[in-house]
Amino acid sequence: MAWLLRPVTPLLLGAAVFLSGGALAKPPAGGVFCSTYPSSPACTGQQPSCNYCHIAPPQRNVFGAGLEPHLAPGAARPLSDTDFAYALPTALKAVEAEDADGDGVSNLVEIQRGTFPGDATSVPVDTGRCQGGENNPQYDVCRYDARFAYKRLLLDFCGVPPTYAQLKEFNALSAADQLARMDAELDRCTQSEFWRGKNGQLWKLAHPKVRPVGSLKEGEDPGVIALADYYDDYALYTYAQIDDHDAREVMTAKYYVRRETNPTRYTAVPSLPTQAMDEVHRAGNITSRWSLLYFVMFSALPRNAASQAYRAYLGLDIAKQEGLFSVPGEPRDYDNAGVTSPGCAACHATLDPLSYPFRNYEGLSFPINPDAPWGTYVPNRIEKRFPNVTPIISQMPETGYLFGQKVNSLVEWAEVGANSDAFAIAAVTDYWKLLVGHPPTPEENAEFVATWKRFKGTHEFRVQRMLHDLIRTEAYGAP
Repeated sequence: MAWLLRPVTPLLLGAAVFLSGGALAKPPAGGVFCSTYPSSPACTGQQPSCNYCHIAPPQRNVFGAGLEPHLAPGAARPLSDTDFAYALPTALKAVEAEDADGDGVSNLVEIQRGTFPGDATSVPVDTGRCQGGENNPQYDVCRYDARFAYKRLLLDFCGVPPTYAQLKEFNALSAADQLARMDAELDRCTQSEFWRGKNGQLWKLAHPKVRPVGSLKEGEDPGVIALADYYDDYALYTYAQIDDHDAREVMTAKYYVRRETNPTRYTAVPSLPTQAMDEVHRAGNITSRWSLLYFVMFSALPRNAASQAYRAYLGLDIAKQEGLFSVPGEPRDYDNAGVTSPGCAACHATLDPLSYPFRNYEGLSFPINPDAPWGTYVPNRIEKRFPNVTPIISQMPETGYLFGQKVNSLVEWAEVGANSDAFAIAAVTDYWKLLVGHPPTPEENAEFVATWKRFKGTHEFRVQRMLHDLIRTEAYGAP
């Protein structure tokens, strides 16, 4: 039986659950849920976001509202993390047979299938796609078909369809030789301008990470206010994806990348005239001149820079309550931004400690401060640039937290992030969306998990090797 499942809200690391008696983040929620349902698609290398139980904390969705009466009834609120973790499995079991969102499917089945028990539009649907009917003379519509995958591969990686002669030759090959031909074509096409050239497929993947603004572009294709050349960011991103390079270096590189054209070539270099960051404090594209000028800008506490890196390279969007790992005692609100208010504190208990390692990275200043050059690491930047923002602003540490783990600098932040499951999941998700055409669905979950785990483990974060796995998945090769 084939199932078509509508995708759930992104299922990512970290969770927060809010109980009556105060909006208190409950970091154990995701882990406890996955201990209760370890085979759920929501728990294969990741955990559900807050939206699994909430519309926007502290407001619960229908599934979260159904859980509340079963969470240690009669106990004083707010529950401690320990009491909450003890009570949640019982509450989950108590509502398994219920249909919280009224879509005709029980909560348990939705958890098992990977759809969303709090959303009536997210349901497993039996399509009956492969339950008989007349044969398709062109493709095997029920299974992986190398002929279909071959045609798709040439379009996706080379940008051109196969010729009639190519198809005829391919169809005459044995099954093993067909797969070998596909591997060879993949390697050929990933050398093409369509794949790696300016505005090619890899540049498309980089767009939401770089977030270009043409009016601010420096160098080639300049804008009216030339601030920084973000083509350097595209070059480093592309370099990290090709030729058996380590994809993690988009976050950790101590080098820059020079792009040459006709044909396009990318070369690692120790410096570029358009970049100013000293080598010790470099962290790939996170510390490029463009990233600092555009995402740090004039901020004392660069929350935007931290949240962008978290979203772009680790796939976690704090604005959607994803990847929340509350740090005790946070947020401190060093800049008097009002983040300790009940409606803000839950997310900022993660975001602010995530941002502290950006403390000494300078963005923009007008007039230009000679003690804090744009796009550089400036020791004691807060004391030099923002001494009077609040009485406690200088107490802001450079030490922060990523995934609840203490990190002493932005360089360490980047290293921890680049070596995480979250980085591998986000990287493979980018290619899945590009090549399969959508984020991984619950029915594709097993193949997706196997692909990102091999990318992280067997392939040591090499994209080219991972792509050979991806083109062999049923998600890619089944018509």
